Amino acid sequence: MKESVVPAQYLQIALDLAGRIARGELAEGQRIYGRSVMASEYSVSPETIRRALRLLADMKVVEVRPQSGAVVLSADNARRYIANFEEDADIHALQMRLKELIAQSADLNRRMGETAAALVKSQDTFSAAGEPLPNYEVPVPKDSPLIGKSIGALKFWQSTGGTIVAIRRGQTVILSPGPYAELYGGDVIVLVGNPSAAEAAHHLVQTQVKE
Repeated sequence: MKESVVPAQYLQIALDLAGRIARGELAEGQRIYGRSVMASEYSVSPETIRRALRLLADMKVVEVRPQSGAVVLSADNARRYIANFEEDADIHALQMRLKELIAQSADLNRRMGETAAALVKSQDTFSAAGEPLPNYEVPVPKDSPLIGKSIGALKFWQSTGGTIVAIRRGQTVILSPGPYAELYGGDVIVLVGNPSAAEAAHHLVQTQVKE
């Protein structure tokens, strides 16, 4: 479903005028009412009308003449302006949707990070052989074929059945690494899963990954 995008007032007025020109209500060569009259018609300020006419003038839909107002130039250009406006509105709606999804993703990553931090800080996390969700550490050899590859590209969960909750890199712990996080030689993968997942992860870091 398309997002609803409400443009600024001057854009709405420019679009309305372009529609009237495209439909022939305002003919080519016809002088458009003065700004004060139009401001009263649209219930906006004269400055808003000026911006709308300036926009249409830039698109060669009208010509703004000093001391004599605006004159309609081209119905074809008016139709092109309308088509471009609708395309821009679609793009803007997609940009707004992407912004919303990024915000949702950031919130999800934050909550995942908090959960992972709680696991890492727990004294029993890494020695819980009998826990329902035991954690394991999988060192990445210096010559591992996985070096430089992202977690997403490796399809780690699909390949092992384990979930990476952190990566130890020297003195640094990267909590809840995303799919774009790359593995370095010497990293230690901290994963949640069963013993077979840990075994599969150990095998993965030493096996050439097919492109």
